[in-house]
Amino acid sequence: MEQGWDSDIKRFFSKILNSISLALLWALAAATAGIYFQLGWAGSKPVVFTIIFYIVAALTLFGLIRYLYKTWKNE
Repeated sequence: MEQGWDSDIKRFFSKILNSISLALLWALAAATAGIYFQLGWAGSKPVVFTIIFYIVAALTLFGLIRYLYKTWKNE
């Protein structure tokens, strides 16, 4: 009997961990920029910074979803 994990199972769990970690990293970065740096709402800063923040957040979310789709499609 072989010791250790099967290579397919190892690759599958690696995909799961990478997907979760990238999604959490994106969420934490967006929340930090939106709340801590107060870019999520128009206040004391010009509105253009809020607009740029939401555009960048949407583009990076699109890129993350596209990357995850390609990663999981090639199974």
